[in-house]
Parts: sequence; C-alpha cells; structure tokens
Amino acid sequence: MQLHDVWFVLIAVLWIGYFFLEGFDFGVGVLTKLLARDRAEKRVLINTIGPVWDGNEVWLLSAGGATFAAFPEWYATLFSGFYLPLLLILVCLIVRGVAFEYRVKRPEENWQRNWETAIFWTSLLPAFLWGVAFANITRGVKIDADFEYVGNLADLLNPYALLGGLVTLSLFTFHGTVFVGLKTVGDIRERARKLAVRVGLVAAVVALAFLSWTQADKGDSGSLAAAVVAVLALVAALGAAWKGREGWAFAFSGVTIVAAVAMLFLTLFPNVMPSSLNADWNLTVTNASSSPYTLKIMTWCAGIATPMVLLYQGWTYWVFRKRIGTQHLAEAAH
Repeated sequence: MQLHDVWFVLIAVLWIGYFFLEGFDFGVGVLTKLLARDRAEKRVLINTIGPVWDGNEVWLLSAGGATFAAFPEWYATLFSGFYLPLLLILVCLIVRGVAFEYRVKRPEENWQRNWETAIFWTSLLPAFLWGVAFANITRGVKIDADFEYVGNLADLLNPYALLGGLVTLSLFTFHGTVFVGLKTVGDIRERARKLAVRVGLVAAVVALAFLSWTQADKGDSGSLAAAVVAVLALVAALGAAWKGREGWAFAFSGVTIVAAVAMLFLTLFPNVMPSSLNADWNLTVTNASSSPYTLKIMTWCAGIATPMVLLYQGWTYWVFRKRIGTQHLAEAAH
C-alpha cells in the first residue's frame, strides 16, 4: 500500500469520526424542536452536548485540512464545484456556534427563543446537506478533462443525492435521540426512548433504499459487507432502543454510521471524485495526490498529533459522562 492509499484511508477515518460525533450533535439540535416541551428541557438537551460540540468539529477541520494537503486536486475540485452547499454548511456551523454561546447572554424570552430556533435550523441543514454532498461524490459529478466541475447547483440536487440527504438527516436524528436517552433522566429520557424507535424506523427505510441503490450502481463485495453491517447494526440499535438499553442503542447506531460511511468510501476507491462525463477524467488517489515527500511529512505529523487529540477528547467525554435532567438546572441555580 502506497502513501496516497494510506491517506485515502486516513481521510475516510476522519470523516467517519466526524459523522459519528457530530451526528448525534446535529441530532440533539434537531430535537430541540421535536422532543423538548419547554425552555427547561431545551436547556437540558443543549447541555448534553455543551461540553463537546466544538471538539467534535475538530474532526471536520482535520478532514478538510488533510484533503487539502494530501489530495489538492480533490480539494480544489470539491470546494469549487460544491461551493454553494459547502458555504451554506459553513455559515450554519458559524451561526450554530454563536447560538450556543449567545443564547444565555440575555434573559429575554424572545432572545433565547430566536437563538434556539437558530440551533434547530443550523443543525438540520448541515445534517441534510452532508448527505447530499457525499452522495454526489459517490455517484459522480460533471468533471471535465481539466478536473474542473462544469455542472450547476441543480445537477447536485438529483434524486440519489436528495435520498442521501434524508439518510444522514434521519440517521443523525436517531443517533442524537439515543444519545439524549443515554445522557438524561426522568420524563425526557422516556420520551427520547419512544421517539428513537419512531425515528429509527424512518431511518431504516431510507437507509436501506439508499444503500441498496448504491450497491446496485457502484458496489462490490467490500461495500456489500459494509452495507450488511450497517443494516444489521441499525436493526440492533432499534431493538436496544425499544428495550430502553440506551448504551447499546447508541453503540449500534454509531456502528451504523461508521459502516454506512465506510461503504461510500469503499465504492469510491481508487477514485476520490468520479466524473460522470468520462471515466478517464476521474480524480483518483494517484492523479489527485501530493508528492510522496509531502505525504511522508504529513504521516509523521499525524502520527504525533493524532494520539494527543484522541486522548484529550476521550478525557472530555469521561469528565462529562453523567446524566442530567431539569432538576439539575434548579440545583445549579441555587
């Protein structure tokens, strides 16, 4: 295996880590409208991700930075061709971060309600748009002989991509719902369990349709194995959620996301961005990569920095591992 193959795998791992962690993060944001009944419950939901949401986004920065350094042609084509949807995602992430911080800066009800609405929409839109983006990457887009995207925004909003968006939105919402059940106590925990089953059933239907479509169009034996793991894990997550075993439900929903994203990268390799116009114009791990020397330096840097990041993030989750409920808000106020 050459270094450009190694970095393709590492970038896949970074995206998998991002979707696993930010997936429940987005899901909790969506639940501020679907699950919370009053302002206190919204505070509980936001507090479940309060200590970790910004750390989860480190995986996105790492994935983007690694793509830029290891595969500059891929980065250039992707970020120029998908400029509008990626810009919308970026704006959402910025507004979302501001909303988390500014929501409690003033006591007025309208002020807090507006920021809570912003949290909902800036969680829902990226959860949907990431699925649209990765579905298009897997399917192939209009890339010419100069590796430039020559399509338009309407080309990206095809049925396959929109289905991919529904998959990520529903899976992330399900992932977030079981996370809320894992992190809360009382009535909100019970309602999260019931909602998880309903959301999980929707996710199962759209995910099965999308994975089947992907396998039929682009798949091989490796992607088939990943798809089977994703489906079985989702079924197991649904069963665990129905029985109220939040820990197992969260673990299996995480495996579902990991396997589903892995399937997309397995269908891509050795391409990184296929051309729907001509297979000779595909961006591959070979023609899109940096020089071997650059990849070697990056490998040393990643080997040193990655363990430290993982240890710090693991410590953060350990420190904030306890469940919370509305009664804890009252205790904190005294």
